[in-house]
Amino acid sequence: MKLKHIFLLGFSLFFASVSVMAQDETITIEESEAVETIASDTIPKTKKYGIRLGVDISKLVRTAVEEGYTSFEVNGDYRLTKKIYAAAELGTSDRVWDKDGLKTTTTGSYIKIGADLNAYNNWLNMNNSIFGGLRYGFSTFSQELNSYSIYTTNPAFPVAQRDVSIKESGLTASWAELIVGFKTEVLNNLFLSINLQLKRKVSEDEPEEFDNLIIPGFNRTYDFSQFGVGYGYTISYLIPLYKK
Repeated sequence: MKLKHIFLLGFSLFFASVSVMAQDETITIEESEAVETIASDTIPKTKKYGIRLGVDISKLVRTAVEEGYTSFEVNGDYRLTKKIYAAAELGTSDRVWDKDGLKTTTTGSYIKIGADLNAYNNWLNMNNSIFGGLRYGFSTFSQELNSYSIYTTNPAFPVAQRDVSIKESGLTASWAELIVGFKTEVLNNLFLSINLQLKRKVSEDEPEEFDNLIIPGFNRTYDFSQFGVGYGYTISYLIPLYKK
């Protein structure tokens, strides 16, 4: 009887160990299959690299609706790394200033060169950006004084208006610019963007008989400040060259 009990105990332990080994093998197989499933379901996250070209819509709208304003700007960027883009803007401007007793005409062109940093982490297959950047701007232009008023505080004498034609060409100006904004991909490779610009003059040529009221690319100037502001609303298209 003792031998029979010992035999039954050993037989039971044998089958228990076989059962545990079978369960371990089943779990190992299931884990392996799960890993393979996850690996097969994982899609590599790729980024488009290429040239993005566009135009400033706000300048086109102002040209169409605002008298004395004609301006056009093309812009572009090229992706260097995951976050950094080389960027540039090139434009022309023909503007009439007719305020505060002065009427002047400014005509010229400008270029801005710099880089942008994207601070936005996109989800899969998204290419939006919240960016900040720096630019160095350079403008060449001409100024023409058309008329001016002689200031007087005596009510007995009316304000005298003088019509003249004083023009000076070959003027230049340069400035540093901080730009912030965001870009949204509204269709495949088609982007809308809005940005704000803070500018600081570095150099400026002034006419001999009057001041620059407007500098192409820099915009409005002020007597007691070297700073200026600007904005842009652009539409652009990305020409993909490769993916990473």
